[in-house]
Amino acid sequence: MKRRPSQSTSPHCVESEHTWHRRKFLQGLGTGIAGSMFSWSGLMTPQMFAEAAKKQQKSCILLWLCGAPSQFETWDPKPGRPTSGPFGHIPTRIPGIHFSELMPHCASIADKLSVIRSMKTEPTEHFQGIDRLNRGAAPRPPFVRPTLGSVLGQQLGQLESPIPNFILLDPCPEGNEFKSFKRGNWAGWLGAEYGPVRLGGDYKIPDVQKLSDITTQDHEEREALRRFLTRKFENERQSAAAASQNAAFERVKGLMSCADLFDLEKLPQNDRERYGQGTFGQHTLLARHLVENGAPFVMVANGMPWDCHVFQHENYQMLVPDLDNIIYQLVTDLEDRGMLENTLVVMMGEFGRTPWLNASRGRDHYPNAWSMAMAGCGIQQGVVVGETDQDGIEVIDKPFDEKNLFATLFSALGIDPYAAYDLPGLPTFHRVEQEASPIKEVLL
Repeated sequence: MKRRPSQSTSPHCVESEHTWHRRKFLQGLGTGIAGSMFSWSGLMTPQMFAEAAKKQQKSCILLWLCGAPSQFETWDPKPGRPTSGPFGHIPTRIPGIHFSELMPHCASIADKLSVIRSMKTEPTEHFQGIDRLNRGAAPRPPFVRPTLGSVLGQQLGQLESPIPNFILLDPCPEGNEFKSFKRGNWAGWLGAEYGPVRLGGDYKIPDVQKLSDITTQDHEEREALRRFLTRKFENERQSAAAASQNAAFERVKGLMSCADLFDLEKLPQNDRERYGQGTFGQHTLLARHLVENGAPFVMVANGMPWDCHVFQHENYQMLVPDLDNIIYQLVTDLEDRGMLENTLVVMMGEFGRTPWLNASRGRDHYPNAWSMAMAGCGIQQGVVVGETDQDGIEVIDKPFDEKNLFATLFSALGIDPYAAYDLPGLPTFHRVEQEASPIKEVLL
């Protein structure tokens, strides 16, 4: 891209430019701009924003079950069949519908959930599956489609919010293919400002206190000067790198002003105990707290624990009951707090697991027929859609893919699924391609 010509008539700066006084410059910016756009205090406080968000903002929490959980030990058991495994099944609050016996809490709130038992997708490997179920369409190089979190952050976020529009709570730096995906470009053509702020581990944000020997006025003036000069550089050079840096500064500024929201030690100990002591449960509680205070999209992940190619049943005796409790606590909390109506909760991985066991007593990757669940904003309660055959090998009623899923998620949140992205000079892309239909049975 061509650079704009410099406004200076000389390639060299003159002496007067070196004597520019910072405070004189700031005085010339005008009190309106300096007091709102450039000021630490000009942003809405987290408390003010939370009150406004509760009244009008829709949010989404994605419980990302990376590694791909088995449908047989969760939402779609096959009692009495060779594919069922050693675990039994239990009735739910939906007449005629059973879940795995490992999910008694979810069975007790099944009338609050929508379960899709007929997902049928293409990728058989983790990286491709993670990419497809986070972006909603197959890759089309060299273009990079934004992830669900980036799109929802753009569509549901507020520019004046001090809270990031896309938060990824993921304490595990590893995770094999998920680790590779995390290194990639989440925001795609939307730009770096819509990428995730990734946090995790210690349940708080470090190093957010301002230096005691620098006054608030100095902080504000330095930020104003930095912002002016970097915007000037960005505009003159038409630099995408500078734009990304500016976006990063804005997010850091917001994080500093709302760091207490990320500190789980400030939440009631009883809440922390209810969600369990594991990192996934603690981060789900944090997601609830962040959404309650205005975050539009929070993704909760924890490496790839669901990829159980070895000793599937032994691992699931620990994994599934923990997830069962976490889902129950989250959905119940959101409802009790009057937030479920405006908060979409999505529970899924990148595909399912094979109906048969391998030689290591594990289930392998299986995209042909798998399950997921949703609850909350725009979603019907007490619905189970789709059906697999008696052994869970094939979908025999209402198969859905990632495009149908994304059309459903956007529709539930009041976002046009088929709107075209504004990409001058590039091919036309839509939020959902090929006008794929939403899963109407789960939508209000």
